[in-house]
Amino acid sequence: MKYKHHRARMALSRALSLPFSTTSTTTQPPQSAPFHLKHVTKSNFASALADLRRLVRSADFVAIDLEMTGVTSAPWRDSFEFDRSDVRYLKVKDSAEKFAVIQFGVCPFSWDPSNHCFLSHPHNFYVFPRQELPVDGPSYEFLCQTTSIDFLARYQFDFNACIHEGISYLSRGQEDDALRRLDMAYEDELSYTWCSSKEVKDKSLNRMADVLFTERIKIRFSEWCDGLLRDRSGGFPLQWTSDNAKQQFKTIFFKMRPALNLTGFTSHQLRLIKLVINKHFKDLTYIRVNSENNCSQVLVVYTETKDDRDFIMKEVKDEHLRGEENKIKAAIGFRHVIDLLSSEKKLIVGHNCFLDIAHVYSKFLGPLPLTTEEFVSSVNKYFPHIIDTKILLNTNFLLQQRMRKPRTSLSAAFASLCPQIALSSKSTGLALQQCVQVEVQVDDLRSSNWNSGAKHEAGYDAFMTGCIFAQACSHLGIDFKLHLPSENLAHNEKLHKYINRLYLSWTNGDIIDFSTGNKITEPLGTMNFKKLYPKIMFENIILIWGFPSKLKAREIRECISKVFGPTSVTSVYHLDETAVFVQFSKAGFVSDFLVLKETLETSDSLIFVLHPLAKLLEGGNTCAATYEIYKEICSSPISKVLFADQAEAVGIKSKTEVVETKVAVQSQEQGNFSKENEVNNVPKSAEKSKQGTVHNVKEVILSGHYKITDSLYTAEGNQI
Repeated sequence: MKYKHHRARMALSRALSLPFSTTSTTTQPPQSAPFHLKHVTKSNFASALADLRRLVRSADFVAIDLEMTGVTSAPWRDSFEFDRSDVRYLKVKDSAEKFAVIQFGVCPFSWDPSNHCFLSHPHNFYVFPRQELPVDGPSYEFLCQTTSIDFLARYQFDFNACIHEGISYLSRGQEDDALRRLDMAYEDELSYTWCSSKEVKDKSLNRMADVLFTERIKIRFSEWCDGLLRDRSGGFPLQWTSDNAKQQFKTIFFKMRPALNLTGFTSHQLRLIKLVINKHFKDLTYIRVNSENNCSQVLVVYTETKDDRDFIMKEVKDEHLRGEENKIKAAIGFRHVIDLLSSEKKLIVGHNCFLDIAHVYSKFLGPLPLTTEEFVSSVNKYFPHIIDTKILLNTNFLLQQRMRKPRTSLSAAFASLCPQIALSSKSTGLALQQCVQVEVQVDDLRSSNWNSGAKHEAGYDAFMTGCIFAQACSHLGIDFKLHLPSENLAHNEKLHKYINRLYLSWTNGDIIDFSTGNKITEPLGTMNFKKLYPKIMFENIILIWGFPSKLKAREIRECISKVFGPTSVTSVYHLDETAVFVQFSKAGFVSDFLVLKETLETSDSLIFVLHPLAKLLEGGNTCAATYEIYKEICSSPISKVLFADQAEAVGIKSKTEVVETKVAVQSQEQGNFSKENEVNNVPKSAEKSKQGTVHNVKEVILSGHYKITDSLYTAEGNQI
């Protein structure tokens, strides 16, 4: 009985408390009702930027995410396991330079000690590289990858909002160039951008119409000056004889001085007017100014003395300079957000964000450096604290245990570590327990269980990235309840080995330290990429392209193995249908192959047809080069779809011949050196012979005496 009364009292208590709890949270939407994140376009950018400044300054960290128009400009520019770290950077550089950023997500996270939760503010900026300044040169160009555009379209990306309302920008480099051009232009006193005080050279007037026009203008200006003097002495002001003259020569006051506003004249006529003034009127000054509606206005101002003329010329020039500088400042646009993140030195959080950082540098800072070391050093000056959540998830054993699945994509990690926010109510287990609560505030709306319903928008992806980082920090043992506002999360010792570590390549697990610029060879955690991918010896690799398209990797391996031995080729990897990497078991085989290829292509046709490499060299278009030539091709801004076309467009074929000839000479010199050593070191020479090293391939083949034994060349007495 007591139990029933107790249940009744509890039910009544809940019923009575329900209206009060509902009333006290009227500013919050229902828990299941999503509201949109903060969309920012050029129409509301100024107000959003002002709010963002306050939010970033008080934030503990800021998560970012970018949406681009594509990733790779050609299939062979994808990330391969045969890409060396410097080549990987060149491919990232090419991607960042060729594709555009069309959406930028910024989400500040700040710890709310009163509610024991993180408060996040997701912003979704639409960005479009519009040319805001009237400068010489072509307009912006960028590539679009169909798969990327189709992906964005599937998730209802608003391309109209991006193109029509997207926020434009100037990088720091572009701003510096624009200001430098402006200063140079103002130093040129003959520029038509502003007034000039220098006497123009007298030009002969060959056309009768020009002679008559200048004489008529001279009379008009003389009459106007005489009228000003008569008006000053109490006489009658000048009366124009026609309405047309009144419209073309309108008397106004400019900076407390009488002036004529010239309208209705062609550019050629204005040049003649300027010639007349500089030649015949010492007390008149020809100037160009911008009116209130930014239209160019031509004035002829009356100045009584040379000092007065110089003063007004300088005043007009300075005003014009300030106006042009303000235009450049206004064109900075979205880069104000990047400058804010850089100046506040906040911890920047991204997910697999090496390419994102490259885009940030290329679009908003300046041209990307040529090498990884220069890039890393420069980025660290602007953003000294960066953390990659993919590094956290892949290298921390505890976080991998918390993940439901081994996949560490952004959406998979968000569903695993933030189930309440991701609304994955079907999931259960310890791995799904959310350790840190995250609330969202957009303008005046705030919610503790928020889903904007906008998947794969940059703002929402930045929010997911920040949520993952908050949960990861808790699993690493960071207690935010003890976190002080003055503490910098980037200096927390539990995050020390993850700060500024980014994946240069997720494919191979290459990690680079942005603090030192060094590549980290030892794995940070449990992910051992060395077991997944065999060690690649880049000095053992040769690049072959232009071979017959029907050849498969197995056939290429067989052709080469018949010459250099069954164990000579470690692997054959296709870049595309026109090119392959061949990794030899020994570095010496690279030079031997280049020498042999050159020899066969210049030898007797009968020898060429019967040779095992004839199948690979058929057609006469097959080219081969060392790995350094591959790097040179990747560094080119050209991007042909097929690698063979790319090499031809870059002009590598002629360079390859030079390289091959050099290798052949070096190989011959090494052969001669070995012969000299035979006198003093017989065992060493015998060992080389046992290994099957070919030092005089050319002489052997051209003499016609050779036989294939164990797939290696040896001199024999069999005549073909």
